[in-house]
Amino acid sequence: MNKKQYEGYTSFSYLKANKDYKQYELATDLNRIPAYSLHLTADEENKLNEIMTNNPIVSLRDHGFIVPKKYEDIVPYCGELHTFFHYEGIANSGIDIIFENFMDGISTITSKNGLKWDDVIYLLGMRYADIQRQNTVSVARSYSDLTNAKQLKQTALLPSLEAASILENELDRVDILYGFGIRCMGITYNEANTLGSGLIERRDGGLTNFGRRVVERMNTLGMIIDISHCGDQTSLDVIEESRDPVLMTHAGARTLWNTPRMKPDHVLQACAEKGGIIGVCAAPNTTLTKSSSKHSIHSVMEHVEYLVDLVGIDHVGFGPDTFFGDHVALQHAFDDMLGISVSHSGEEFKESPYVEGLENPSEAMKNMIGWMIKKNYSIEDIAKVSGQNAMKVMKGILI
Repeated sequence: MNKKQYEGYTSFSYLKANKDYKQYELATDLNRIPAYSLHLTADEENKLNEIMTNNPIVSLRDHGFIVPKKYEDIVPYCGELHTFFHYEGIANSGIDIIFENFMDGISTITSKNGLKWDDVIYLLGMRYADIQRQNTVSVARSYSDLTNAKQLKQTALLPSLEAASILENELDRVDILYGFGIRCMGITYNEANTLGSGLIERRDGGLTNFGRRVVERMNTLGMIIDISHCGDQTSLDVIEESRDPVLMTHAGARTLWNTPRMKPDHVLQACAEKGGIIGVCAAPNTTLTKSSSKHSIHSVMEHVEYLVDLVGIDHVGFGPDTFFGDHVALQHAFDDMLGISVSHSGEEFKESPYVEGLENPSEAMKNMIGWMIKKNYSIEDIAKVSGQNAMKVMKGILI
């Protein structure tokens, strides 16, 4: 089903483990948790195959990253140059295009707290060296690179960054990052930086003067702007300041789940009115709802349906934000550094160990599309949410 090329390559197999890099035991099993089934009929399976074969399938946020099996290995592993990418898992995903940030937010190669310039440059260089050795994924730097991937049976990775914190106060670093292939960048992560306020700040000061200059430069270069982790006022300021549509690559609706990580209706509507897309995420314990006792595909898709009703089908997409291995363990490992639990605060809930039906990239997009088929959405509308909406915005921004 829209399967990609895969010839058995595993990350850094051109090097020698424990000589050229430190080897960790990794969670490479694609069936780490029990397999989930939507119980599609033969007709529904045919529709799923038709949609994924005939249309661009775009994940606004997913990762090929593999987590270590042991919790105690997670932090030291993320401080290494050689972190592994699950090429087989991505080949099985059926995704044509992924907004991939290579987990830059937890890369601590040269620093203790991440989101630093050297960390990101080291990370990009090493990941590109690994990608060069295989043919499952390709690095996309133009719109034509994106459209060619499906024909080549590859997944195009659109290099992205979680946040622009690494700019510090150096505007020309935006151009340098563009030169290194970055085509989408978040303005902030959860905490404030020199551009604006993140979503866990008690007071949101909005977009700074430097932030306005960065937005202008990103518009000029043709770099997509992401406000998934921005505070509400900063989000509104970015939307107003940008000449181009702005994306929320991985978010959800605060009306359904009242936490800082979710977005209020007026911000969601402002994003859509500017022509932007809201990608609904499935990172564990984010897109919950009052009607679900645990985080599952059903609660995630409640957010999708809410957004379709609020802003229209043309402004909704999928940004599952999944990877391979224990996502919750990684959240705990980096909570103090990234303010993850604060971003999930405001509602009482029992922590889900994983998102049922959306545990990793090999199943997430397929199941989100399959869920919409089960709910009798038209093929036309499903094609919009699963890729066409994102393609329209990218065509207008990327060269």
